[in-house]
Amino acid sequence: MSLWGIVGRKDMGKTTLTVALVEELTARGLVVSTLKRTHHALDLETPGTDSHRHRAAGAAQTMLVSDARITVMEEVAEPSLLHALTRLSPCDVVLAEGWKAGRHRRIEVWRPGGAAPLAAGDPSIAVVAAPGARAPVEGVVLDLDDVGAVADWMLAWTTT
Repeated sequence: MSLWGIVGRKDMGKTTLTVALVEELTARGLVVSTLKRTHHALDLETPGTDSHRHRAAGAAQTMLVSDARITVMEEVAEPSLLHALTRLSPCDVVLAEGWKAGRHRRIEVWRPGGAAPLAAGDPSIAVVAAPGARAPVEGVVLDLDDVGAVADWMLAWTTT
């Protein structure tokens, strides 16, 4: 499993790149899973539903299963990226959107007009993806609009 973080400041296009990479990598025959970090309050259940009642009663995990999908809700105090990874089934690539810090390889999405790229102060960010492959940073900058090239770079970097 190859882990890649998709990071950047608010409204830079992290989700857009993540979705495009999922489409590109799955079209190449790879199995891709995603993780999304959010700072917003998260509750996928409607109060009063059976699964909500299970969780409210103290269940450590609640699994909601339909004919085509499974959702697992787990009560965890401050889950880490590592903990989230342990919950995934085997796959070829994991794209973890939103974990800015860490030792995992990260791609920063940056667009002109905003604050300076995170990579300007964090040399552990492997690459910056920016429109026209232009960003005010040292190191590798790829064209944000060429998702195939970003995927090629990721896969080449992963196998070296």
